[in-house]
Amino acid sequence: MSSLTRPVRTRDTRDTRDREPPAETPPAAPSAAPSPVARAALSGLPEIPDLRTIGAMDARALSASLFKRLRTLEEGTPEYSYVRNTLVELNLSLVKYAATRFRNRRESMEDIVQVGTIGLIKAIDRFDVQREVEFRSFALPTIVGEIKRFFRDTSWAVRVPRRLQELRIDIAKAVDTLEQQLGRAPTTAELAEGLGISEDELEEGRQAANVYAARSLDAPVENDEPRSRTTHQLGEEDPALDVVECLESLKPLIATLPERERLILSLRFCDELTQSEIGARLGISQMHVSRLLARTLDVLRTGLLEDPEPDYPEAGPEPGPDGDGPGSGGDTREAVVTRAPPAPATESASARH
Repeated sequence: MSSLTRPVRTRDTRDTRDREPPAETPPAAPSAAPSPVARAALSGLPEIPDLRTIGAMDARALSASLFKRLRTLEEGTPEYSYVRNTLVELNLSLVKYAATRFRNRRESMEDIVQVGTIGLIKAIDRFDVQREVEFRSFALPTIVGEIKRFFRDTSWAVRVPRRLQELRIDIAKAVDTLEQQLGRAPTTAELAEGLGISEDELEEGRQAANVYAARSLDAPVENDEPRSRTTHQLGEEDPALDVVECLESLKPLIATLPERERLILSLRFCDELTQSEIGARLGISQMHVSRLLARTLDVLRTGLLEDPEPDYPEAGPEPGPDGDGPGSGGDTREAVVTRAPPAPATESASARH
């Protein structure tokens, strides 16, 4: 404890020997510089509550208003940085959602989230409010693309030009296509002709592919048996399968909705109309469309989360031919015990003798 209080005592006595004890020293005056929230409030910006208490719907509405405000601010000003940083924090859930698609990679999830955050910042800078597109729909492809670019750049054992990296991908796709068409591995001339490049450029791309994702020396050696290139490739999980599974699960739930709610879902998610456009088409207000859409999505969400128990028949003996009592499908032992007549008295007497 003395080692903790010594620096305080030394600091106090170093300034002046006549200074009163620290306990009686009045507290220092607060700093005159306003906090970011106070500065934003003075500039007419909305004060942001604790982001941990904001729901998904509130975060979307707040993001929409902040985007409109961001376009009126001058880049580089404190107010611009405040609004931009708040938008990043409000939409970090998009980065975490996109990062889960790559959770099986060898890179840590923390690194993937950091890279995805860069994509989120790029999406915020490029987002155009006048297009009337939800920021989520605009930002997710940018975030996923940034993460994929990170994996593409870090999977090379030796740094090669971007042109050769892209050529390697084109070569791999062309080889698969020609193998399926020809039923065999394509020759160098056929592959170069299919790509529209010279054989020298093709060879350069093949050499670049040799330094992609270098294998460990401890990796098992493959069989020398000649096989098609396609048999060496392992398919990966297609993200579209999740969409198909969700759609198939939603079909019976959507079929139970009223016709107007089904039409709103179709206009919103198939035709990608805004709520204002849907309201104009149906002759209702945008706020009414928003309430109907939120209520419909809540019904679908609840239906997906419910796990109804199977309707099994109650256990018990089946009725016999006469309508009561157990039949052939019931417990015959119980029937024998309950219906067995009492033993004759003569049998009991002989048994005693």
